[in-house]
Amino acid sequence: MKTFKRLLAFVKPLHHYLPEYVIYSLIGIIFGLINFAMLAPLLNVLFIETPPEPPGMPEFSLTIGYFTDLFQYHFLQISDAYGKMYALGFVCIIIASATVIANGARYLSMRVMIRLRMNVLERIRNNLYERVTSQSLSFFNKRRKGDLLSVMTNDVSEVEYIIANSIQVLLRDPFVIIFTFFLLFYISVQLTLFTLVFFPLSGLLISYISKQLRKKGYYSQEMLGKMLNVSEETLGGVRIVQSFTAETYMQRKFGVITSAFTRLSKAIYNQRELASPISEALGVTLVVVLVMVGGYMVLGKQIEPGTFIMYLGLYFTILQPAKNISNAFTSMQRGLVAGERIFDVLDEPVEIEDKPDAVPVSTFQDNISYQHLSFKYEDQYVLRDINLTIEKGKMIALVGKSGAGKSTMADLLPRFYDASEGKITIDGKDIRDLKLHDLRQLMGIVSQEAILFNDSVLNNIAFGQADADPAKVIEAARIANAHEFITQLDNGYDTLIGDRGSKLSGGQRQRLTIARAIFKNPPILILDEATSALDTESEKLVQEALDKLMQNRTTIVIAHRLSTIQHAHEIIVMDKGEIMERGQHDQLLANNGIYRKLVEMQEFK
Repeated sequence: MKTFKRLLAFVKPLHHYLPEYVIYSLIGIIFGLINFAMLAPLLNVLFIETPPEPPGMPEFSLTIGYFTDLFQYHFLQISDAYGKMYALGFVCIIIASATVIANGARYLSMRVMIRLRMNVLERIRNNLYERVTSQSLSFFNKRRKGDLLSVMTNDVSEVEYIIANSIQVLLRDPFVIIFTFFLLFYISVQLTLFTLVFFPLSGLLISYISKQLRKKGYYSQEMLGKMLNVSEETLGGVRIVQSFTAETYMQRKFGVITSAFTRLSKAIYNQRELASPISEALGVTLVVVLVMVGGYMVLGKQIEPGTFIMYLGLYFTILQPAKNISNAFTSMQRGLVAGERIFDVLDEPVEIEDKPDAVPVSTFQDNISYQHLSFKYEDQYVLRDINLTIEKGKMIALVGKSGAGKSTMADLLPRFYDASEGKITIDGKDIRDLKLHDLRQLMGIVSQEAILFNDSVLNNIAFGQADADPAKVIEAARIANAHEFITQLDNGYDTLIGDRGSKLSGGQRQRLTIARAIFKNPPILILDEATSALDTESEKLVQEALDKLMQNRTTIVIAHRLSTIQHAHEIIVMDKGEIMERGQHDQLLANNGIYRKLVEMQEFK
C-alpha cells in the first residue's frame, strides 16, 4: 500500500476536485435509491385489492420512515381522489425525475474525475521528464532506453487506470454499499445479517488473486521494457540490420521477448478476469438463497410482498459496486507494479546538481585548469592524475587511441560527470561550486554525431530559445556555411528536418550543429571529432565553419584526423587515461614518440 499512498500523493495538490466529486456522487446515489424506496408502497397499492386507508400527514423527522410515510400519504391521497392510473402517472414522473437527476449527477462526477485524472497524469509525466532530463550521463549508461520509454509511456498509462479507477471506486461505491445496507437494515435486519456472510468469503478469494497478479505484473512490465528496447534499437539501426541481412536474427530475438510477454499477459488477464465471475457467481448464489428465505417470510406474513421486491431491488444495487471493488483490487496490482517502476526512476538520486551555496558565473576571464584529476567508472579508472591548464583564447587538441580518455576529459568540463579525485577550475573556481546552468551556458559542444531534433531548421539552430531573432539565426547559418543549402530547402528555415535530421546529408547536419554553437556564442568550445564522419568535400566546408567558430574562443578539440589540429596551441597526447606527451605539432614530431606514430599511421605529410 506504500506505493498506492505515494501515487495518491499526486492527487493532494488537486484536492479541490474531490469534494465536488463526492457531492455529485452522493446526489446520484441518493436519487438512485429514491426510486427503490418508492417501490414498496407503489406495489402494495397497485397489487393489493383493498388498499390501506390513507394515513395522516407524518410529523417531520430526518428518518427514512418519515420520507416513506410522506410519499405513501401523498400517493394514497392522489389514488383516492383521482384513481390508481393518475397516481401511477404521478409516481412515474417522480421516478423519471429522480433518474434524470441521478444520472446527471453521475455524469458531472465523471467530468470531475476526467479533469482529476488528466491533471494527475500531467504531473506524473512532467515529474518523470524533469527527473530524467536532470540526470547525469552515468544514469543513462546504467539503464536501457527501452525501459525508460516503457516507464514514461506504458507504466504511466497503467497508473492512469489505477488512479482513476481506485479513486472512483473508493469515493463512490463504498457510499453506495453503506447507504444501501442502511436501507436494507431498516427494511429487515434478519435478511441483511444473512447477506453479510457473502462479503468476507468474496474478499478472501479476491485477495488471493490480487497477490498472484502483482508477482506476474512486475515481470510483464519488465518484458515490455525489453521489447521496447529491441524495437528502438532496430528502428535506429535499421540500415545495419538490413546490410548485415540480420532481419531474421532480430525477428527471432524480438519474437522470443514477445512470446514471453504474451504468456505473462495471458496469465495476468485470465486471473484479472477471474475476479468478476467469482464475485458475480457468489452474489447471484446469495440472491437465490435470499429469494428462498425471503419467499418463506412473505408466505409467513413476516414481510409484505412489495417490501420484499424492493429489498431485492436494493440488494441488486449492491452487487455492481461490490463487483467494482473486487475488480479494482485485482486491477490495482498491475498499476502498483507500474507505480513502483515510476518511483524507481523518480527516486533515483541526481548525481550532478547545484550545491546549496552554488556561485553564479556569467563570464570566462582567465583559464581552465585540470588539477590532479582522476575519474573512474565504478572501479575502473579512465583518467589518472591529469594536470592541464588551458589559457583563455587558446586551442588545445586531445589526441590518442580510442579509449584513451579524450572524450571523458571533455565530458567532465560541463559536468556531465564529476571527477572521482582532484578538480577542474574555471578562473580559479572549482566548477562544482558554480551553478550548473551558468557553467554550461559558457560552453558550446559540437560532437561527432550531429544530434538534431525533429523540428524546423530555425528551431534547431536556436535550440532552447523560443523567441530567437531570425536575423541572428540566419547570421549564424552564414558563418557555418549552412545558409546556402538551407535556402534551397522546400520551406527554407521553416523546413522540418525529420527524425534526427534524416532529411539532410551528414555534412548538412554537422553544419547545423555548428550554426547552433555559433548562435549560442559561448566563450568555450568543445569539438568532439566534429569532422571524422564526413566525406572530403563536406569536411572542407565543415572545417571552414569550425575555423570561423573557433576565432577568439577557448577551444578543446578531440581529433582522430590529425591534419585538423596541426595549428593547435598545444597538443595533448593521451594513452590509457594519462597524458603521455604534450607540445606543438612540430615539437611532437621531433620527439619521435606516440604522436609521430599516430601521424605516420595516417600518412600525414
